[in-house]
Amino acid sequence: MTTTVPAPRTAAALAARHRSTEAALGRVRDAVTRLRREKTQVSVAAVARRANVSRTFLYDHPAARATVAAAMAEAGERRTQMVTDQDDVRETTWRERALNAEDALKAAHAEIMTQRNRIGELLGQVRDLEAEWTEEAIQRITTENTTLKQRVRQLTADNRSFDERLKAARSNLRFQDRRVADLEAQLAAPPE
Repeated sequence: MTTTVPAPRTAAALAARHRSTEAALGRVRDAVTRLRREKTQVSVAAVARRANVSRTFLYDHPAARATVAAAMAEAGERRTQMVTDQDDVRETTWRERALNAEDALKAAHAEIMTQRNRIGELLGQVRDLEAEWTEEAIQRITTENTTLKQRVRQLTADNRSFDERLKAARSNLRFQDRRVADLEAQLAAPPE
């Protein structure tokens, strides 16, 4: 069995191909790192675009395939953790809202009961007031009210009449005072 040693030209081509593959693998690792840093979704297409390699390259080379698969798995775990965290936050928020709603509902029920009790008390007072006033009492009070209104009208008319008499009496008194003053002046005056 003889081992064939590649020709120098073939060896150079293989070395160049090896360097090209290693450079592409480096670009794949860099692309995955950038996608993680930017918190962008890691996918075969996104890595191929960023690393400037073909999708076939990513599928054919085990190191590239392993790098992309690990990044996708890690992103999936992060996404799952983020979703779980968001669910926990939502659940906490909803739990707080539910507790707040329960407290508000209890307060509303307590206020409604207080208002109902107050309405019941007031309705009882109204019934008590209505019970005190029988039909006879209402008719009697209405009659007394009418009589009092007539009495007020009569007293107002009498007051007006007395006021007019008082004015006339004062006018007569002034007239009489002038007349008395004239008579006194005549008596006191020396005869002519």
